[in-house]
Amino acid sequence: MIGRQRELRRLSQLAVARRPEVAIVAGEPGIGKTRMVSELLDGLPEGTVTLVGHAEPGSLARPYEVLLDALYGRDDVDPDRLDALTDPARSAGERLQAGLRLVADVIAGAPAVIIFEDMHWIDSESAALFERIADLPGPLLLVGTYRPDDVTRKQPAAALLARVDRAYSVTHIRLERLTQAETAALLAAATGRPAPARAVLALHQRTGGNPFFLEELLRGWQGDDLEQLIEHPLPWNLAETLRRQLDDLDATATGTVEAAAVLGHRIPFDLLASVTKADEAALIAVLRELVDRGVLVETGEDEFSFRHALVREAITGQMLGRQRRRLHEAALDALLAADGTGGDPALIAHHARAAGRYADMVDAARRGAALYLSIGSAYQALELAEMGLDEVCGDPGLLALAADAAWLAGLLDESAAYARKWHGYAVDARDRAAAVYLQIKLAWEADELDDMRALTKELEAMVGDLPVGYDRAFAMTAVAHSSMLRDEFDAAIHWADRALAAAVEHDLPDVRLAALVEKGAALCELPDTAEEGRDLLIGLVDEAERRGAWVLAARALHNALEAIPPDDPDQHAQLLERMRVDAERGGFEKLAVAAYHNGRARLGMYSGDLKAAITALRDGRLRDRGFLRRGRRADFHAVFLAGLYLESGDLDLVDEILDDLRARPQVWPSTVPGLAFHLACRRGDLATATTELAALEAALETQYWRSGAQAHDLVSGALAIGLPIETVARLADELIDATAWDGHRLVLGAQLAEARGEHAAALAGFRSAAEASPLLPSVRGTARVGAARCLLALDRRAEAAEEAAKATSLLRGWGGWRVAELATVADLLGLASTDGRAVSGAAALTPREREVALLIAAGMTNGELARRLYISPKTAAVHVSSILRKLGVASRTEVADAVARSG
Repeated sequence: MIGRQRELRRLSQLAVARRPEVAIVAGEPGIGKTRMVSELLDGLPEGTVTLVGHAEPGSLARPYEVLLDALYGRDDVDPDRLDALTDPARSAGERLQAGLRLVADVIAGAPAVIIFEDMHWIDSESAALFERIADLPGPLLLVGTYRPDDVTRKQPAAALLARVDRAYSVTHIRLERLTQAETAALLAAATGRPAPARAVLALHQRTGGNPFFLEELLRGWQGDDLEQLIEHPLPWNLAETLRRQLDDLDATATGTVEAAAVLGHRIPFDLLASVTKADEAALIAVLRELVDRGVLVETGEDEFSFRHALVREAITGQMLGRQRRRLHEAALDALLAADGTGGDPALIAHHARAAGRYADMVDAARRGAALYLSIGSAYQALELAEMGLDEVCGDPGLLALAADAAWLAGLLDESAAYARKWHGYAVDARDRAAAVYLQIKLAWEADELDDMRALTKELEAMVGDLPVGYDRAFAMTAVAHSSMLRDEFDAAIHWADRALAAAVEHDLPDVRLAALVEKGAALCELPDTAEEGRDLLIGLVDEAERRGAWVLAARALHNALEAIPPDDPDQHAQLLERMRVDAERGGFEKLAVAAYHNGRARLGMYSGDLKAAITALRDGRLRDRGFLRRGRRADFHAVFLAGLYLESGDLDLVDEILDDLRARPQVWPSTVPGLAFHLACRRGDLATATTELAALEAALETQYWRSGAQAHDLVSGALAIGLPIETVARLADELIDATAWDGHRLVLGAQLAEARGEHAAALAGFRSAAEASPLLPSVRGTARVGAARCLLALDRRAEAAEEAAKATSLLRGWGGWRVAELATVADLLGLASTDGRAVSGAAALTPREREVALLIAAGMTNGELARRLYISPKTAAVHVSSILRKLGVASRTEVADAVARSG
């Protein structure tokens, strides 16, 4: 551990921290990642559970390869759960849950250290499992090691590393090359005496400070005098060093080690015997010698691996091309002979390509890509499909597999390119329709609505050319889906009804379910039919689940839950969890992660709990795998979260989101100017509000949809900043249309009436709105506050106090401007408080300000606050000033006392 003491000490501290910790160890090959992990494990306290798994080179490993490697040979593994982990008939979500249960069973609540080695080769399932293990409670250290230079964006590791960094507090350890002084210390430790300066300099220059290279040079030197070592010709690189150590092997041993190098990371005894054509006794003798030399290690019963991946790379690198091809061909023939289908198609494809057997490669790639897609292994499926396309570039089947796999993996540009080629090479109308449907979904993902409309028109024109029955009916459903996504609800219902009629006529239950989902989703978007749509969607969920149509079931629940605020929040929460489970079983990440957290946020709003809503969205934003993708869902939660921050008064956070949104193309023209206008209103910045209002009105001219909730928010902001009533009324007319809920229309009319001084009319409107069940508790609370103001203006103070009390109940879990309006009314009524507590002191802090206050109480400076919260020092200073003002204190020490008193 020369030169690694500090890094090892940090890992050891994390291992005994008694709470979940994540560490990522990075470094070039041979830098000592594996050695440091080994030293960590050797020094753990007694009773610590350890799991160590290695990823397979090439990223075409079995799904969950890392966990399978870690569990290999353990007696405490439930065989049924192990079967569930590897069962391709199970959904991706079920297998992921099986993997988590296996880990939890082995740990059993004890302190644990789990190592994922060589994550640059990790398979996508193991990558997903790594993230979920990080969520397990208890004293757990999760460590991943990887080579930075070996990670590309088309590997699961790239997205994994980015997501983990966003979602968790990660300790990063980067292992650097040894300094000259550390090289001297390592030489002294290896030889037992100080090394001559000339030897240190020569060996440090030759190895570049790479400890593995240095150790291999010493391993190959039999003498004691390092001065003599440097007099001999030194190898120029590590590969040459490793090969020299095998120079004195006999021909049989050399052939065996070369065959093993070609076979891969894990070498089964029987396969090696088949490739080398050696008898059992002779092969055992050779393997014993290779193990004694430190070339191979026995990793399991009848299974071997190279001591280090660099050893294998060095051996294969010096072999002749023809020699490698013959060994790959022997391995291919052995695998095909052992199983008529060739077993693992990924392994077959690998050896077939290296052997030049391209027909076998294409066949295996086609089978393997389809298999991996069926079990949700998108990255592996894509790699296999691309391997096949290297040989048959215009194969429609492989292009379809590549396009679908890239889409599921979130590689939207690659998916779009493959989908276009698939469309061009399609041999019949059925194939073209499928390609167009995928392009429609990709256009939606990328917010390219013009392309989406053109593709939908193309699909509509193709309907008549498709075979009567399933193909034609499914295309109708696809058109309905596209129309629904683009808010063309009448068209969606029309095409869904056509698809339903065809499904009934030709007995197509799967198409019938899909068409009902599109129809129900469209009905939910219209106020007059929202309840009908919700009932329709919830009514078909049981059937969809019975048929294993998990994605349809999840979509039905998602659209139903977004239709109308719930009468029963507990039942709503249960349905939301059911949606998540169904989405996970169907491998539909957007609903299982992003939409689920969005639903949790809405549930918080329906319950009147602003903090819970913000927490759910922030958690979802961190965990959403689509966060790094382009397009609207490049940040699925941004607009919603900005709206909640406007509610809570965390205005600087709205600024941060706006900066990000401005850098991205927006599908809805009013999004950025609407948020910017509302932000300026809440800040009291009249000049900016006027500028943004002009931009908003221009944007609304090109936007076909309207939102009652947006209208209420923006009109409330406009009235708060004091814009002329004529301007506000014009804005209200532009923001609302016939599709708005009656409740929003009532509260908007009451706000305008109050602004005109028509207090009796406004009172009636506010009271009606407060009883409108589709409205959120926060909006109904604001309506009660408005009613109280109107009653005060009419000198009906007792009734005003009653309305204020009702508003207090509705806004108890809220904050920001709505609560500030309530506090103003309470003051006018001469009430000390509206709920037994004054809205002041620590209670007046926004959620973000309370977070900052807690960090101030912990002793953080402004600079430390900025780094911890990923904000600028200027923003941190603004927070501190606001906190001091609201708490009525003059120093940071007094902040700590005030926070402590507030609990």
